[in-house]
Amino acid sequence: MTAPADTAPPVPAPTAPPSGVKRFLPRTLFARSLLIIVTPVILAQAVATWIFYDRHWETMANRLANAVAGDVAMVAEMLERDPSPEGRQRTVAMTARSTDLLVTVEPGQTLAAPTRKLRGLLETTLGQALDDRLHRPFIINTEVAREWYEIRVQMPDGVLSVMSPERRLFSPTTYIFILWMVGSALVLFAIAIVFMRNQIRPIRRLAIAADSFGKGRDVPNFKPEGALEVRQAASAFLRMRERIQRQITQRTEMLAGVSHDLRTPLTRMKLALDMLGDGPEVEELMTDVAEMETMIEGYLAFARGEGTEAAQPTNLIRLLSEVVDGVRREGAAVGLEVPEEELELPLKPNAFRRCLANLLANARRHADRIWVSAKRRRNLIEIVIDDDGPGIPVPAREEVFKPFVRLETPRNKATGGVGLGLTIARDVVHGHGGDIILSDSPQGGLRVLVRLPV
Repeated sequence: MTAPADTAPPVPAPTAPPSGVKRFLPRTLFARSLLIIVTPVILAQAVATWIFYDRHWETMANRLANAVAGDVAMVAEMLERDPSPEGRQRTVAMTARSTDLLVTVEPGQTLAAPTRKLRGLLETTLGQALDDRLHRPFIINTEVAREWYEIRVQMPDGVLSVMSPERRLFSPTTYIFILWMVGSALVLFAIAIVFMRNQIRPIRRLAIAADSFGKGRDVPNFKPEGALEVRQAASAFLRMRERIQRQITQRTEMLAGVSHDLRTPLTRMKLALDMLGDGPEVEELMTDVAEMETMIEGYLAFARGEGTEAAQPTNLIRLLSEVVDGVRREGAAVGLEVPEEELELPLKPNAFRRCLANLLANARRHADRIWVSAKRRRNLIEIVIDDDGPGIPVPAREEVFKPFVRLETPRNKATGGVGLGLTIARDVVHGHGGDIILSDSPQGGLRVLVRLPV
Protein backbone atom coordinates (compact mmCIF):
# COMPACT_ATOMS: atom_id res chain seq x y z
CA MET A 1 0.00 0.00 0.00
CA THR A 2 2.64 2.49 -1.04
CA ALA A 3 3.64 4.79 -3.83
CA PRO A 4 6.83 4.28 -5.86
CA ALA A 5 10.12 5.11 -4.19
CA ASP A 6 10.71 8.19 -6.34
CA THR A 7 7.32 9.71 -5.56
CA ALA A 8 7.58 13.09 -3.86
CA PRO A 9 6.75 13.06 -0.16
CA PRO A 10 3.49 14.62 0.98
CA VAL A 11 3.62 18.34 1.59
CA PRO A 12 3.48 18.95 5.35
CA ALA A 13 0.74 21.07 6.78
CA PRO A 14 1.73 24.69 7.41
CA THR A 15 2.97 25.29 10.93
CA ALA A 16 4.09 28.28 12.93
CA PRO A 17 7.60 29.46 11.98
CA PRO A 18 10.30 28.24 14.39
CA SER A 19 11.85 30.70 16.79
CA GLY A 20 15.30 31.13 18.32
CA VAL A 21 18.03 28.70 17.34
CA LYS A 22 15.48 26.40 15.67
CA ARG A 23 15.17 28.88 12.81
CA PHE A 24 18.70 27.95 11.69
CA LEU A 25 18.27 24.18 12.00
CA PRO A 26 17.35 22.11 8.93
CA ARG A 27 13.74 20.96 8.67
CA THR A 28 14.15 17.46 7.19
CA LEU A 29 15.28 14.32 9.01
CA PHE A 30 17.91 13.67 6.33
CA ALA A 31 19.53 17.10 6.81
CA ARG A 32 19.36 16.85 10.60
CA SER A 33 20.97 13.41 10.55
CA LEU A 34 23.79 14.70 8.36
CA LEU A 35 24.21 17.63 10.74
CA ILE A 36 24.56 15.19 13.65
CA ILE A 37 27.30 13.33 11.75
CA VAL A 38 29.07 16.35 10.28
CA THR A 39 29.22 18.54 13.39
CA PRO A 40 31.47 16.22 15.48
CA VAL A 41 33.70 15.63 12.46
CA ILE A 42 34.15 19.34 11.86
CA LEU A 43 34.84 19.94 15.56
CA ALA A 44 37.37 17.09 15.67
CA GLN A 45 39.15 18.36 12.57
CA ALA A 46 39.14 21.91 13.93
CA VAL A 47 40.79 20.72 17.14
CA ALA A 48 43.32 18.62 15.19
CA THR A 49 44.11 21.56 12.92
CA TRP A 50 44.62 23.88 15.89
CA ILE A 51 46.94 21.38 17.56
CA PHE A 52 48.85 20.88 14.30
CA TYR A 53 49.42 24.58 13.69
CA ASP A 54 50.05 25.34 17.34
CA ARG A 55 52.53 22.51 17.82
CA HIS A 56 53.87 20.91 14.69
CA TRP A 57 53.76 23.88 12.34
CA GLU A 58 55.17 26.35 14.83
CA THR A 59 57.91 23.95 15.96
CA MET A 60 58.93 23.01 12.43
CA ALA A 61 58.88 26.60 11.23
CA ASN A 62 61.09 27.70 14.12
CA ARG A 63 63.57 24.89 13.56
CA LEU A 64 63.85 25.51 9.83
CA ALA A 65 64.17 29.27 10.29
CA ASN A 66 66.83 28.83 12.98
CA ALA A 67 68.79 26.50 10.69
CA VAL A 68 68.83 29.08 7.88
CA ALA A 69 69.61 31.90 10.31
CA GLY A 70 72.46 29.84 11.79
CA ASP A 71 74.01 29.27 8.36
CA VAL A 72 73.73 32.98 7.51
CA ALA A 73 75.30 33.93 10.87
CA MET A 74 78.14 31.44 10.30
CA VAL A 75 78.91 32.89 6.86
CA ALA A 76 78.79 36.43 8.23
CA GLU A 77 81.17 35.53 11.09
CA MET A 78 83.63 33.78 8.75
CA LEU A 79 83.68 36.79 6.44
CA GLU A 80 84.22 39.12 9.37
CA ARG A 81 87.17 37.04 10.64
CA ASP A 82 88.89 36.95 7.26
CA PRO A 83 87.76 39.93 5.14
CA SER A 84 90.56 39.42 2.57
CA PRO A 85 89.61 38.53 -1.02
CA GLU A 86 91.11 35.06 -0.58
CA GLY A 87 89.12 34.58 2.64
CA ARG A 88 85.92 35.63 0.90
CA GLN A 89 86.52 33.13 -1.90
CA ARG A 90 87.21 30.33 0.58
CA THR A 91 84.03 31.20 2.53
CA VAL A 92 81.89 31.37 -0.61
CA ALA A 93 83.29 28.07 -1.92
CA MET A 94 82.83 26.30 1.42
CA THR A 95 79.24 27.57 1.69
CA ALA A 96 78.47 26.33 -1.82
CA ARG A 97 79.87 22.88 -0.98
CA SER A 98 78.32 22.49 2.47
CA THR A 99 74.90 24.19 2.05
CA ASP A 100 72.40 25.03 -0.66
CA LEU A 101 72.76 28.76 -0.01
CA LEU A 102 73.97 31.13 -2.74
CA VAL A 103 76.33 33.68 -1.18
CA THR A 104 77.42 36.95 -2.80
CA VAL A 105 79.56 39.69 -1.24
CA GLU A 106 79.08 43.29 -2.41
CA PRO A 107 82.08 45.31 -1.11
CA GLY A 108 81.57 48.97 -0.36
CA GLN A 109 77.76 48.72 -0.52
CA THR A 110 75.40 50.02 2.15
CA LEU A 111 72.17 48.29 3.14
CA ALA A 112 69.15 50.28 2.08
CA ALA A 113 66.42 51.07 4.57
CA PRO A 114 63.65 48.43 4.58
CA THR A 115 60.68 49.44 2.42
CA ARG A 116 58.11 47.14 4.07
CA LYS A 117 57.51 45.19 7.21
CA LEU A 118 57.80 41.45 7.45
CA ARG A 119 54.64 39.68 6.34
CA GLY A 120 53.41 36.15 6.80
CA LEU A 121 54.39 33.42 9.19
CA LEU A 122 57.56 32.39 7.32
CA GLU A 123 59.01 35.88 7.04
CA THR A 124 58.17 36.71 10.65
CA THR A 125 59.70 33.50 11.99
CA LEU A 126 62.82 33.93 9.86
CA GLY A 127 63.17 37.55 10.97
CA GLN A 128 63.01 36.58 14.65
CA ALA A 129 65.64 33.87 14.12
CA LEU A 130 67.97 36.32 12.33
CA ASP A 131 67.52 38.85 15.13
CA ASP A 132 68.55 36.25 17.68
CA ARG A 133 71.66 35.04 15.77
CA LEU A 134 72.97 37.83 13.55
CA HIS A 135 72.86 40.95 15.69
CA ARG A 136 73.37 42.97 12.50
CA PRO A 137 71.03 44.99 10.26
CA PHE A 138 69.35 42.84 7.61
CA ILE A 139 66.56 42.86 5.01
CA ILE A 140 64.45 39.93 3.80
CA ASN A 141 63.36 40.19 0.17
CA THR A 142 60.93 37.66 -1.32
CA GLU A 143 60.52 39.32 -4.73
CA VAL A 144 63.94 38.60 -6.23
CA ALA A 145 63.10 35.12 -7.56
CA ARG A 146 60.26 32.68 -7.30
CA GLU A 147 60.57 30.19 -4.43
CA TRP A 148 63.70 31.93 -3.15
CA TYR A 149 64.32 34.19 -0.17
CA GLU A 150 67.09 36.84 -0.31
CA ILE A 151 68.66 37.85 3.00
CA ARG A 152 70.83 40.99 2.78
CA VAL A 153 73.09 41.61 5.78
CA GLN A 154 75.08 44.77 6.49
CA MET A 155 78.78 43.90 6.98
CA PRO A 156 81.59 46.31 8.07
CA ASP A 157 82.99 46.52 4.52
CA GLY A 158 79.91 45.87 2.39
CA VAL A 159 76.68 43.90 2.04
CA LEU A 160 76.33 40.12 2.28
CA SER A 161 73.60 38.68 0.02
CA VAL A 162 72.41 35.15 0.82
CA MET A 163 69.81 33.40 -1.38
CA SER A 164 67.94 30.60 0.41
CA PRO A 165 65.48 28.25 -1.33
CA GLU A 166 61.97 28.37 0.06
CA ARG A 167 61.93 24.63 0.71
CA ARG A 168 64.41 25.18 3.57
CA LEU A 169 61.79 27.28 5.36
CA PHE A 170 58.64 25.32 4.52
CA SER A 171 57.63 21.73 5.36
CA PRO A 172 55.44 19.86 2.80
CA THR A 173 53.72 18.05 5.66
CA THR A 174 51.36 21.03 5.86
CA TYR A 175 49.89 20.28 2.44
CA ILE A 176 49.82 16.57 3.17
CA PHE A 177 47.99 17.17 6.42
CA ILE A 178 45.41 19.49 4.81
CA LEU A 179 44.83 17.12 1.89
CA TRP A 180 44.39 14.21 4.28
CA MET A 181 41.91 16.17 6.40
CA VAL A 182 39.86 17.35 3.42
CA GLY A 183 40.00 13.99 1.64
CA SER A 184 38.98 11.97 4.69
CA ALA A 185 36.15 14.43 5.39
CA LEU A 186 34.83 14.15 1.82
CA VAL A 187 34.96 10.35 1.93
CA LEU A 188 33.16 10.35 5.29
CA PHE A 189 30.50 12.75 4.04
CA ALA A 190 29.91 10.68 0.90
CA ILE A 191 29.51 7.50 2.94
CA ALA A 192 27.22 9.31 5.40
CA ILE A 193 25.03 10.69 2.59
CA VAL A 194 24.63 7.26 0.95
CA PHE A 195 23.94 5.60 4.30
CA MET A 196 21.44 8.24 5.46
CA ARG A 197 19.58 8.19 2.13
CA ASN A 198 19.10 4.45 2.50
CA GLN A 199 17.87 4.94 6.07
CA ILE A 200 15.53 7.82 5.21
CA ARG A 201 13.96 6.15 2.17
CA PRO A 202 11.78 3.69 4.19
CA ILE A 203 10.55 6.57 6.35
CA ARG A 204 9.59 8.56 3.26
CA ARG A 205 7.77 5.54 1.86
CA LEU A 206 5.90 5.09 5.13
CA ALA A 207 4.90 8.78 5.11
CA ILE A 208 3.71 8.53 1.49
CA ALA A 209 1.74 5.35 2.26
CA ALA A 210 0.08 6.92 5.32
CA ASP A 211 -0.76 10.07 3.35
CA SER A 212 -2.21 8.07 0.45
CA PHE A 213 -4.26 5.89 2.78
CA GLY A 214 -5.55 9.01 4.54
CA LYS A 215 -6.72 10.31 1.14
CA GLY A 216 -8.63 7.12 0.47
CA ARG A 217 -6.17 5.77 -2.08
CA ASP A 218 -5.08 2.17 -2.20
CA VAL A 219 -1.42 1.33 -1.49
CA PRO A 220 -1.26 -2.46 -1.86
CA ASN A 221 2.51 -2.91 -2.39
CA PHE A 222 3.72 -1.32 0.82
CA LYS A 223 5.85 -3.55 3.05
CA PRO A 224 8.02 -2.94 6.13
CA GLU A 225 11.68 -2.27 5.43
CA GLY A 226 14.62 -0.36 6.87
CA ALA A 227 15.83 -0.17 10.45
CA LEU A 228 14.08 -2.04 13.26
CA GLU A 229 12.21 1.03 14.54
CA VAL A 230 11.04 1.94 11.03
CA ARG A 231 9.84 -1.65 10.49
CA GLN A 232 7.93 -1.48 13.76
CA ALA A 233 6.21 1.75 12.65
CA ALA A 234 5.43 0.27 9.23
CA SER A 235 4.00 -2.91 10.81
CA ALA A 236 1.86 -0.78 13.13
CA PHE A 237 0.59 1.14 10.09
CA LEU A 238 -0.30 -2.10 8.28
CA ARG A 239 -2.16 -3.41 11.33
CA MET A 240 -4.04 -0.13 11.62
CA ARG A 241 -4.96 -0.26 7.93
CA GLU A 242 -6.24 -3.81 8.28
CA ARG A 243 -8.35 -2.88 11.31
CA ILE A 244 -9.85 0.12 9.52
CA GLN A 245 -10.59 -1.88 6.38
CA ARG A 246 -12.10 -4.69 8.46
CA GLN A 247 -14.32 -2.23 10.32
CA ILE A 248 -15.46 -0.67 7.05
CA THR A 249 -16.26 -4.09 5.63
CA GLN A 250 -18.15 -5.16 8.75
CA ARG A 251 -20.09 -1.88 8.80
CA THR A 252 -21.03 -2.23 5.14
CA GLU A 253 -22.18 -5.84 5.60
CA MET A 254 -24.14 -4.95 8.73
CA LEU A 255 -25.85 -2.03 7.00
CA ALA A 256 -26.80 -4.23 4.06
CA GLY A 257 -28.67 -6.46 6.51
CA VAL A 258 -30.18 -3.46 8.32
CA SER A 259 -31.33 -2.06 4.98
CA HIS A 260 -33.11 -5.31 4.14
CA ASP A 261 -34.64 -5.68 7.60
CA LEU A 262 -35.95 -2.10 7.70
CA ARG A 263 -37.30 -1.99 4.18
CA THR A 264 -39.35 -5.13 4.61
CA PRO A 265 -41.65 -3.79 7.38
CA LEU A 266 -41.89 -0.44 5.63
CA THR A 267 -43.04 -2.18 2.47
CA ARG A 268 -45.69 -4.06 4.47
CA MET A 269 -46.84 -0.79 6.04
CA LYS A 270 -47.16 0.82 2.60
CA LEU A 271 -49.22 -2.12 1.32
CA ALA A 272 -51.45 -1.99 4.38
CA LEU A 273 -51.99 1.73 3.94
CA ASP A 274 -52.84 1.24 0.26
CA MET A 275 -55.53 -1.26 1.28
CA LEU A 276 -57.11 1.21 3.72
CA GLY A 277 -58.12 3.47 0.88
CA ASP A 278 -58.09 7.27 0.80
CA GLY A 279 -58.43 9.62 3.70
CA PRO A 280 -56.60 12.39 5.52
CA GLU A 281 -55.27 10.04 8.18
CA VAL A 282 -54.04 7.57 5.57
CA GLU A 283 -52.29 10.36 3.61
CA GLU A 284 -50.55 11.56 6.76
CA LEU A 285 -49.39 8.03 7.50
CA MET A 286 -48.20 7.60 3.92
CA THR A 287 -46.24 10.85 4.25
CA ASP A 288 -44.67 9.60 7.49
CA VAL A 289 -43.72 6.30 5.87
CA ALA A 290 -42.19 8.11 2.89
CA GLU A 291 -40.23 10.34 5.25
CA MET A 292 -39.05 7.27 7.15
CA GLU A 293 -37.83 5.72 3.88
CA THR A 294 -35.99 8.91 3.01
CA MET A 295 -34.38 9.03 6.45
CA ILE A 296 -33.34 5.38 6.24
CA GLU A 297 -31.82 5.85 2.78
CA GLY A 298 -30.01 8.96 3.96
CA TYR A 299 -28.76 7.23 7.09
CA LEU A 300 -27.54 4.23 5.12
CA ALA A 301 -25.76 6.47 2.63
CA PHE A 302 -24.07 8.31 5.53
CA ALA A 303 -23.12 5.16 7.45
CA ARG A 304 -21.94 3.37 4.30
CA GLY A 305 -19.67 6.31 3.51
CA GLU A 306 -17.37 5.50 0.66
CA GLY A 307 -17.81 1.77 1.07
CA THR A 308 -15.31 -0.37 -0.77
CA GLU A 309 -15.11 1.86 -3.86
CA ALA A 310 -11.52 2.24 -5.05
CA ALA A 311 -9.98 5.56 -5.99
CA GLN A 312 -9.11 6.02 -9.65
CA PRO A 313 -7.83 8.88 -11.83
CA THR A 314 -10.85 11.08 -12.43
CA ASN A 315 -11.40 14.18 -14.55
CA LEU A 316 -12.86 16.53 -11.94
CA ILE A 317 -14.06 19.06 -14.54
CA ARG A 318 -16.09 16.41 -16.34
CA LEU A 319 -17.51 15.04 -13.09
CA LEU A 320 -18.44 18.53 -11.89
CA SER A 321 -20.09 19.36 -15.23
CA GLU A 322 -22.19 16.19 -15.12
CA VAL A 323 -23.43 16.94 -11.60
CA VAL A 324 -24.23 20.57 -12.51
CA ASP A 325 -26.09 19.44 -15.67
CA GLY A 326 -28.18 17.06 -13.58
CA VAL A 327 -29.15 19.85 -11.16
CA ARG A 328 -29.98 22.13 -14.09
CA ARG A 329 -32.32 19.51 -15.53
CA GLU A 330 -34.22 19.63 -12.26
CA GLY A 331 -34.83 23.35 -12.81
CA ALA A 332 -32.05 24.94 -10.75
CA ALA A 333 -30.22 28.06 -11.99
CA VAL A 334 -26.57 27.05 -11.71
CA GLY A 335 -23.57 28.87 -13.20
CA LEU A 336 -20.35 26.91 -13.79
CA GLU A 337 -16.87 28.39 -14.19
CA VAL A 338 -13.97 25.97 -14.65
CA PRO A 339 -10.45 26.28 -16.13
CA GLU A 340 -9.68 25.10 -19.64
CA GLU A 341 -7.05 22.66 -18.40
CA GLU A 342 -8.10 19.28 -17.10
CA LEU A 343 -8.00 18.78 -13.34
CA GLU A 344 -7.31 15.07 -12.92
CA LEU A 345 -6.71 13.47 -9.52
CA PRO A 346 -7.44 10.16 -7.77
CA LEU A 347 -11.09 10.13 -6.63
CA LYS A 348 -13.80 7.68 -5.73
CA PRO A 349 -16.11 8.94 -8.47
CA ASN A 350 -19.45 7.66 -7.15
CA ALA A 351 -18.78 8.86 -3.61
CA PHE A 352 -17.55 12.26 -4.77
CA ARG A 353 -20.48 12.59 -7.16
CA ARG A 354 -22.81 12.04 -4.18
CA CYS A 355 -20.84 14.67 -2.23
CA LEU A 356 -21.25 17.31 -4.95
CA ALA A 357 -24.91 16.41 -5.46
CA ASN A 358 -25.60 16.83 -1.74
CA LEU A 359 -23.89 20.23 -1.65
CA LEU A 360 -25.79 21.48 -4.70
CA ALA A 361 -29.07 20.05 -3.39
CA ASN A 362 -28.51 21.85 -0.09
CA ALA A 363 -27.81 25.12 -1.94
CA ARG A 364 -30.84 24.65 -4.17
CA ARG A 365 -33.02 24.01 -1.12
CA HIS A 366 -32.21 27.43 0.33
CA ALA A 367 -31.34 29.67 -2.67
CA ASP A 368 -32.58 30.76 -6.08
CA ARG A 369 -29.24 30.93 -7.88
CA ILE A 370 -26.03 28.94 -7.48
CA TRP A 371 -22.51 29.67 -8.75
CA VAL A 372 -19.96 26.85 -9.01
CA SER A 373 -16.25 27.28 -9.83
CA ALA A 374 -13.11 25.16 -9.64
CA LYS A 375 -9.41 26.01 -9.85
CA ARG A 376 -6.04 24.68 -8.89
CA ARG A 377 -3.95 26.46 -6.25
CA ARG A 378 -0.46 24.96 -5.84
CA ASN A 379 -0.95 21.46 -4.41
CA LEU A 380 -4.69 21.90 -3.82
CA ILE A 381 -7.81 21.89 -5.98
CA GLU A 382 -10.56 24.20 -4.73
CA ILE A 383 -14.25 23.90 -5.57
CA VAL A 384 -16.35 26.91 -4.59
CA ILE A 385 -20.16 26.81 -4.38
CA ASP A 386 -21.86 30.19 -3.80
CA ASP A 387 -25.56 30.89 -3.46
CA ASP A 388 -27.84 33.85 -2.80
CA GLY A 389 -29.80 32.21 0.01
CA PRO A 390 -30.05 33.24 3.67
CA GLY A 391 -26.73 31.59 4.54
CA ILE A 392 -25.86 29.90 7.81
CA PRO A 393 -25.10 31.83 11.03
CA VAL A 394 -21.48 31.58 12.13
CA PRO A 395 -22.25 29.74 15.42
CA ALA A 396 -24.17 27.06 13.52
CA ARG A 397 -21.63 26.39 10.75
CA GLU A 398 -20.02 23.51 12.62
CA GLU A 399 -23.30 22.14 13.95
CA VAL A 400 -24.78 21.63 10.46
CA PHE A 401 -22.18 18.95 9.74
CA LYS A 402 -23.52 16.75 12.54
CA PRO A 403 -25.95 13.97 11.51
CA PHE A 404 -29.67 14.88 11.42
CA VAL A 405 -29.07 18.55 12.27
CA ARG A 406 -31.31 20.86 10.23
CA LEU A 407 -31.78 24.59 10.26
CA GLU A 408 -35.54 24.95 10.62
CA THR A 409 -36.82 27.34 7.98
CA PRO A 410 -40.16 27.29 6.15
CA ARG A 411 -38.35 26.58 2.91
CA ASN A 412 -36.41 23.71 4.44
CA LYS A 413 -39.61 22.07 5.70
CA ALA A 414 -41.30 22.48 2.35
CA THR A 415 -38.51 20.84 0.36
CA GLY A 416 -37.74 18.03 2.75
CA GLY A 417 -34.30 16.88 3.88
CA VAL A 418 -33.20 14.78 6.84
CA GLY A 419 -30.05 16.68 7.85
CA LEU A 420 -27.48 14.30 6.34
CA GLY A 421 -26.44 16.08 3.15
CA LEU A 422 -23.58 18.12 4.61
CA THR A 423 -22.61 15.25 6.90
CA ILE A 424 -22.20 12.85 4.00
CA ALA A 425 -20.40 15.51 1.94
CA ARG A 426 -17.83 16.19 4.66
CA ASP A 427 -17.39 12.44 5.28
CA VAL A 428 -16.58 11.91 1.59
CA VAL A 429 -14.22 14.91 1.39
CA HIS A 430 -12.40 13.84 4.56
CA GLY A 431 -12.07 10.37 3.04
CA HIS A 432 -10.17 12.00 0.16
CA GLY A 433 -7.85 13.85 2.54
CA GLY A 434 -9.58 17.21 2.01
CA ASP A 435 -11.85 19.53 3.94
CA ILE A 436 -15.02 21.63 3.64
CA ILE A 437 -15.13 25.22 4.88
CA LEU A 438 -18.28 27.34 5.21
CA SER A 439 -18.15 31.13 4.96
CA ASP A 440 -20.11 34.14 3.71
CA SER A 441 -20.63 34.32 -0.04
CA PRO A 442 -20.12 37.51 -2.08
CA GLN A 443 -23.55 36.72 -3.56
CA GLY A 444 -25.15 37.27 -0.18
CA GLY A 445 -25.68 33.65 0.84
CA LEU A 446 -23.42 30.76 1.83
CA ARG A 447 -20.04 29.88 0.34
CA VAL A 448 -18.96 26.22 0.48
CA LEU A 449 -15.23 25.75 -0.15
CA VAL A 450 -14.07 22.19 -0.89
CA ARG A 451 -10.31 21.67 -0.81
CA LEU A 452 -8.74 18.50 -2.18
CA PRO A 453 -5.02 17.62 -2.13
CA VAL A 454 -3.52 16.75 -5.48
